[in-house]
Amino acid sequence: MVFWLCKAGCLLCFIFCQNQLNLFWRWLLIAAKNSSLINEEIKANEVRVIGADGKQLGVMKIADAIRLSNEAELDLVEISPDSVPPVCKIMDYGKYRFEKEKREKEQRKKRQVIELKEIQLKCRIDTHDFNTKLNHTLKFLAQGNKVKVIVKFFGREMAHTELGAQLLDRFAEGCEEAAVIEKKPVLDGRNMTMILAPKKTK
Repeated sequence: MVFWLCKAGCLLCFIFCQNQLNLFWRWLLIAAKNSSLINEEIKANEVRVIGADGKQLGVMKIADAIRLSNEAELDLVEISPDSVPPVCKIMDYGKYRFEKEKREKEQRKKRQVIELKEIQLKCRIDTHDFNTKLNHTLKFLAQGNKVKVIVKFFGREMAHTELGAQLLDRFAEGCEEAAVIEKKPVLDGRNMTMILAPKKTK
């Protein structure tokens, strides 16, 4: 008889310790990531409570709201502190934070950073170099980046800047299926620049 009582006592002790350990780890996760007031951190005397299923539970004393969240083994989270009284929701805050961070991480991956790439051309560029620069530009545009195309004039070439304008026009024609001209050719000192932007996909 004593043996079975000891065994039952050990089992109850194990279950209790396991539950406390789970609560402890959940508390650590919440403490590390917390950005809202939760549970005993909530200072209001009365709060409007939303249940874990989304149902309105009404206005109640903070102690009663915390008791309900404890009974559900969840957290009481202040979601609208400026309301009168503040609005709180019963939820698993650790899980909520985890899912929120996961969504934010996915959004950051999808969010594309647009860069302004630069391509330099010589006024008297040969066909091979022209096509090479054109292919590089098409690659940049396909990646969603803008491209600043620069024609440099050397020496007496400044007397024939129209050749640079013609070159940029020809370059833009080579990219017309992938780009639009965001900034038309402009002469700036010894450089003539044009900016191409990728066409928006429908």
